[in-house]
Amino acid sequence: MPPKARRPERGGPRAGTPRNVRPGQRAGAARSRPAQQQAPRPRFTNRATILLVVFAILVISYASSMRAYLHQRSQIQESRERIVEEKAKIKALTTEKSRWDDPSFIEQQARARFGWVLPGETGYQVTDANGNPLTGEDRLTDPDTIAQPKPDAWWVAVGETVDAADHPKKLVKPTPATRLGPNTTP
Repeated sequence: MPPKARRPERGGPRAGTPRNVRPGQRAGAARSRPAQQQAPRPRFTNRATILLVVFAILVISYASSMRAYLHQRSQIQESRERIVEEKAKIKALTTEKSRWDDPSFIEQQARARFGWVLPGETGYQVTDANGNPLTGEDRLTDPDTIAQPKPDAWWVAVGETVDAADHPKKLVKPTPATRLGPNTTP
């Protein structure tokens, strides 16, 4: 028998190209591009975006919780400071109360506040220039604290005497009384 004729390969003369090539494309365009010419992958994928959103929500929720925590800590610190201050006030008031149990303290307060004196003692009250009594807020000035006036230089005194010699003061003569007798001024 005669040898069988070989069938040509499928696809004809272009057997190495795929059959589903779109019209208008070249046969070489269907091949894969080299690695350097491939389109770059997007920077954020859908998974990365979702993960970023979840992370942002967690940060926001923890930040608000942290803010509330820090605010409460500051309130606690302020409350502790107020407690310490109030305890100091209570201690001072307790000491003041115990002082009022002492008869000598009561006597001292009666003398200072009301001007009371014991029988046989003489009380004095300091008054100001108008005759009003001085209160506890008024203070007499210590003479040592008053600034002494600075004396004038000697040449100033000499200059004043020269001026006085040049222009002497005129003395006014008193007018004589017309009537002699006892003083009758009302």
